[in-house]
Amino acid sequence: MSNGQTALVVGAGDATGGAIARRFAKGGFTVCVSRRNGDKLAPLVQAIEAEGGTARAFGSDARREDQVQDLFATIEREVGPLGVVVFNVGGNVRFPIRETTARVYTKVWEMCALGGFLVGREAARVMVPRKSGTILFTGATASVRGGAGYAAFAGGKHALRALAQSMARELGPEGIHVAHTIIDGGIDTAFIQQMRGDSYADAKARDGILDPEAIAESYWQLHRQPRSAWTHELDLRPWIEKW
Repeated sequence: MSNGQTALVVGAGDATGGAIARRFAKGGFTVCVSRRNGDKLAPLVQAIEAEGGTARAFGSDARREDQVQDLFATIEREVGPLGVVVFNVGGNVRFPIRETTARVYTKVWEMCALGGFLVGREAARVMVPRKSGTILFTGATASVRGGAGYAAFAGGKHALRALAQSMARELGPEGIHVAHTIIDGGIDTAFIQQMRGDSYADAKARDGILDPEAIAESYWQLHRQPRSAWTHELDLRPWIEKW
């Protein structure tokens, strides 16, 4: 049952983004989910509705200013005032630096950094007049440490982290909670299962792979924090992960 509040998850894929959307729907939010190909969101919307929640799907490219502006305007007009906005777009690719083209670097930066800026700015524009709201950005190990072969991804995620810090300092006094999560480790997806092969089952049995549902619960708790004790940055990793 909806509690009259609205949440938006940009980058609502099959793992983390979908789990976040389901968790906020479970908490009573009408959840708007968005990705470039909106048709791929049908199974997620059906799953949320089957669990008693309310969801709407939108096809929108977070790298395109006009599409992001239209997305926010449509939701505010047709669904309800946004109380939570989650930016969960990825961009994790690996290229040796000598093989990283300008096109690859630019595209990854647009996905991680420019998209985060556009979504964060539009969220601020609708939330500040109401003096309330939560904006959550999904980061990665690459947000704090550049690995070999990940120059493009680390550059984009470092920029997203800097954006989140600047927004938190600017918007906190306006009553807006801005938080950045560092997802440090493999997330339980079909890709990870395929990549790890025979070691996957053992790692999963030992809770050695990040569970999307557990990540989503942390996002929910970030939103519910009292403003006398807000968390800005939260790192999440399996207990066996080296760091």
